Amino acid sequence: MNSKATTIIESNPSLKRKKGNFQLLRILIYLILIVGSGVMIFPFLWLVRSSLMGTEQIFMFPPEWIPHPIRWSNYPEALTTVPFGRYFLNTMSIEVFVLAGTLFSSTLAAYSFSRLRWKGRELAFMMILSTMMLPYAVMLIPTFMMWKGLGALDSIIPLTVPSWFGTGINGVFNIFLLRQFFMSIPRELDEAAYMDGAKPLTVLFRVIIPLSKPAIIVVSIFTFIAVWNDFLGPLIYLNSDLRFTLAIGLATFKGLYNAQWGYLMAASAAIVFPIIVLFFCAQRYFIEGIALTGTKG
Repeated sequence: MNSKATTIIESNPSLKRKKGNFQLLRILIYLILIVGSGVMIFPFLWLVRSSLMGTEQIFMFPPEWIPHPIRWSNYPEALTTVPFGRYFLNTMSIEVFVLAGTLFSSTLAAYSFSRLRWKGRELAFMMILSTMMLPYAVMLIPTFMMWKGLGALDSIIPLTVPSWFGTGINGVFNIFLLRQFFMSIPRELDEAAYMDGAKPLTVLFRVIIPLSKPAIIVVSIFTFIAVWNDFLGPLIYLNSDLRFTLAIGLATFKGLYNAQWGYLMAASAAIVFPIIVLFFCAQRYFIEGIALTGTKG
């Protein structure tokens, strides 16, 4: 605020009073956000603190916040008692296929719905969006019977192939998100490329995708987290221990070592940590992609 505006406010009691009320409101909002952040981060702090303690220390009252002694051995013992290394490789193999399929199918579908003109486009898009209202439980049994009939149970096929057709984890939402972002890109860029002899796919890969990196990164983050945390899909389709993912492995660990809470907390913290690192490394693109999506309908 410049000196002239400050002088006007100071000379006007009404404006001065409104400025004071605004500052009080801003302070109140900051206090609410700080308290809310503390509430949200408390479970994570409890998890990290408990992962460095023995079972008897975790349930002490009043609770100890600083472990004494610090039991770093909980992590190697927890991660080697159950083959989490194998579970990590299984999870990452699913991640690679699902990420590739999601980006391929969602980008093509979003480009078609946002930049190409064809008969029935809006109706088809509304029908696709309507599938978001279908509960997953409604499609669970028919989908399971289909994969069983195809002999694809106890493999990663049911967990990866749907993503190549826009029906995987968050498939419809990803199409919607990318479509809204593509629509915010000026059409003059497409027209200039067409005048130079470009084809639709050339426009997509040379113009649209380079300008849509924030939205594509957001879709990648959402997909990665969804696959990393997916419990129901692997639980239904995977039967062999050697094919379990991290989510199933953690549930198995809990069943085997329910009394070893220190080990369980250490394993849980180790699985959560990569997601936190991923978010902090890509938060700039994440916020930018969300902020720019939907600026033009």
